[in-house]
Amino acid sequence: MHLIFLLLCVILPSSMAEINDANALLDLKSTIDPQNSLPWNKDSDPCTWEGVKECIKGRVSKLVVENSYLTGTINGGKLSLLSQLRVLSFKSNNLTGNIPDMSRLFNLKVLYLNLNEFTGPFPNSLSSLHRLKTIVLSNNKLSGKLPSSISEIPRLYMLYLDGNQFTGEIPELNQTSLKFLNLSNNRFSGEIPRTVALLQFNKSSFMNNVDLCGVQIECNLGPAMSIPPLKRHHNHRLSHKTKIILIAGISGGIALILIGLVLGIFFCKRRPGRSGKKNGRVEETGPSALPGEEREKGEPSGGERKGAGFSWEGDKIGKLVFIGEEEMNYDMEDLLKASAETLGRGRIGSTYKAVMESGYIVTVKRLKDATYPRLDEFTRHLLVLGRLKHPNIVPLRAYFQAKEERLLVFDYFPNGSLFSLLHGNRPSGGGKPLHWTSCLKIAEDLATGLLYIHQNFGLVHGNLKSSNVLLGSDFESCLTDYGLHSFRNPESAEEPSTASLFYSAPECRDYRKLPTQQADVYSFGVLLLELMTGRTPFQDLVEEHGTDIPKWVKSVREEETESGEGSSGNETSEEKLRALLSIAMACVAVSPKSRPEMKDVLRMIRDTRAEAHISSNNSSDHSPGRWSDTVQSLPREEHLSI
Repeated sequence: MHLIFLLLCVILPSSMAEINDANALLDLKSTIDPQNSLPWNKDSDPCTWEGVKECIKGRVSKLVVENSYLTGTINGGKLSLLSQLRVLSFKSNNLTGNIPDMSRLFNLKVLYLNLNEFTGPFPNSLSSLHRLKTIVLSNNKLSGKLPSSISEIPRLYMLYLDGNQFTGEIPELNQTSLKFLNLSNNRFSGEIPRTVALLQFNKSSFMNNVDLCGVQIECNLGPAMSIPPLKRHHNHRLSHKTKIILIAGISGGIALILIGLVLGIFFCKRRPGRSGKKNGRVEETGPSALPGEEREKGEPSGGERKGAGFSWEGDKIGKLVFIGEEEMNYDMEDLLKASAETLGRGRIGSTYKAVMESGYIVTVKRLKDATYPRLDEFTRHLLVLGRLKHPNIVPLRAYFQAKEERLLVFDYFPNGSLFSLLHGNRPSGGGKPLHWTSCLKIAEDLATGLLYIHQNFGLVHGNLKSSNVLLGSDFESCLTDYGLHSFRNPESAEEPSTASLFYSAPECRDYRKLPTQQADVYSFGVLLLELMTGRTPFQDLVEEHGTDIPKWVKSVREEETESGEGSSGNETSEEKLRALLSIAMACVAVSPKSRPEMKDVLRMIRDTRAEAHISSNNSSDHSPGRWSDTVQSLPREEHLSI
């Protein structure tokens, strides 16, 4: 009897969850689908229904119902029953009424309700969803003030509220995770807060708000804000005296401006360049690099020098060209005034952290060869790279081209690189292996980003290694330095560093040969081995260990387990590590034709991670490995192809 009761306790909750999700969806359909455009059937599994894009353990986690002629008001109570929703999109329908309370959708990460007829205020319940990253409510009829609590959503990545009737002041959004913002075509007023997060956006994010002012957009003085005319005075003596004062003030001001210009020209001609370089060369502030970033000879360095800036001489310094639809709120003058510190050096060029006077920070990569390739090829390739937009890729924002200077501007990632996280300041690169859950999380992030690069214009990363993986605001892994091999002059005799060499596929170790997508797969496999062992490839892993790589990985992990710092040794852990190791072994095959494509690599990783999610719930394997619990439990990035 007790056994039957226990079985019911295990089985009933799962089956009831499926029934509740099905009933909740059917109740929603009854109120918002009068034309019966959704062929949902209560006798079938809701995970197979149209619009249900993903389920986790029988629960609906991704619901995307777009362009489906939905009308009416959403029943918030029924929607809240879908408690496992990660992604919700009702984009491009005719839904009306207020956006319902969503405070019970604790797992929600992505919300698209744009292009509907919603009215009422911004749903304050969204501010309580701490996993929420994307909010798109554009082109509705929403009104009222934005609650200040919106600034408390810690992982906010995209906020699109354009095309509504919002009023009042813009809250002081200061989330470092915020990368996309559009508040245009509303009725906002007052001054745009000068937070670091908002200063990165230009006027296109705020335009067509009549009473809104700020650094990004000039005040639009309407009739209510027009300057009143000067009052006429009957005392003609006073009027005459006032005129004299005004004339004297204007004359004095003009004289001061002229004196200032003369002095400025005089000092500019006398002042030597801080870098000691002329003809438009950017200064280098020191020989240091971040831990894990190799120098020319492959030797890591830990020091940094700060405080110096970028410095040009000459009048023809070119123009900063922004890539993509959205210009950022800085220009070449801001970069010239920025303080800079060296982050690292490589075969392609040097990398700097540039802190502008506004407090906004960017990463600037100065290319070594400012003459190769030709300007038209250089520009064409950058326009392609600038079109890459993905959560696991560091975005290229702008470029600068002058006679003897080429710069690339990227977003700055304050959390550092994967190399630093794995190895810290150890010059030998000897770190600790990660827990298998972290290995899978990072592997999926990297495979997703790499596949995106491969599928767009047939591009190649060409320099994949742990120091070229940066950690985002949510500690997601993001690829940088992608596609820059085209800027390496083939006539240059400079060889890659030792550390970089062994990430490269055997067929691409001749620096004169261009990398391929198959070579990227090899580098990815080496990176997986680095995650599992905590060892950087300072020797050729395939040549050194050959078919014994699995044995070597196992011995390294067992050594760390004995010291109490490695992975737990239960069955689930061993199974998932074997699966990940088999993927790495397939990637580092000596023959390029024997390696899988990235789409197959990503599929295998996702299959392993999905199985791990189920099996880990039935095991006691909750070892935090080497990372903190916060990083360890990070969710996978959810996004829609919208």
